[in-house]
Amino acid sequence: MISCAELKEILRDGLLSFPVTDFDADGDFDARGYQARLEWLMPYGARALFAAGGTGEYFSLTLDDFSQVVRTAVQTCQGHTPILAGAGGPTRNAIAFAQEAQRQGAAGLLLMPHYLTEAPQDGIAAHVRQVCRSVDIGVVLYNRGQCRLSASMLEQLAEDCPNLIGFKDGVGDIENMVRVRRRLGDRFAYLGGLPTAEVFASAYRALGVPVYSSAVFNFIPATAMRFYAAVKAGDQETIGHLLDTFFLPMLEIRNRKAGYAVSIVKAGARIVGHPAGPVRAPLTDLQPQEESALRALIESL
Repeated sequence: MISCAELKEILRDGLLSFPVTDFDADGDFDARGYQARLEWLMPYGARALFAAGGTGEYFSLTLDDFSQVVRTAVQTCQGHTPILAGAGGPTRNAIAFAQEAQRQGAAGLLLMPHYLTEAPQDGIAAHVRQVCRSVDIGVVLYNRGQCRLSASMLEQLAEDCPNLIGFKDGVGDIENMVRVRRRLGDRFAYLGGLPTAEVFASAYRALGVPVYSSAVFNFIPATAMRFYAAVKAGDQETIGHLLDTFFLPMLEIRNRKAGYAVSIVKAGARIVGHPAGPVRAPLTDLQPQEESALRALIESL
């Protein structure tokens, strides 16, 4: 077991990532493929991995799917890389997934939005509070979508929930991020969570958010680690070169269709010889010409 305090320290330094979830041709979870994926990625040195996160298509998983994904990840990475599991959606669903993640041995949770309906700050806080109190493991709050909490509300939650150890920002509201960082200090580990986080990594590091989760680690793990090292060292030449030659051109493909932030990662995995199957609806896979453009970018690295 990793304590909440230990997990918070782990999340304060190093690159994080969230593996795609392997599906077979019928769209069912492919445990062997997922295990092989984790065995391939582990040696590259990600500090922790998020199983069944956003890029892992949490939003399309049943509880049985989720249980298998988390169990496979924990068993494969045991003793090497801590696993945090996604949890989200309606409060009682999120609690059920959170408790199953703990039962399967996850070191922590990434608490994702409650989805769809708008809600007031105190209502979202009640949701977070209930999920945190349902488990003993550490919880990282993902500030994104309908879940957007103010610094003052996060301060209340930090007092109420000792196992709320982290704040991951996927909104990009700089003013709120500064307020959160100044008001909460070292109470949380702070993670950058905007899609294609590398583009924002240097700016977020300047705000006191030194850690981010990388999607491209799924298909170019060596480059992902090189970019993180450059950000940490302030190596502007390497950062600029990789932004210009890979990340910004990749964004042009990703931005062509909603949901491509996940689809482009699965396409990249196919291109480098580690296919994870198709995305599940409501997402759609890249078009052949788009995948060809991505292939050219990868081959240019």
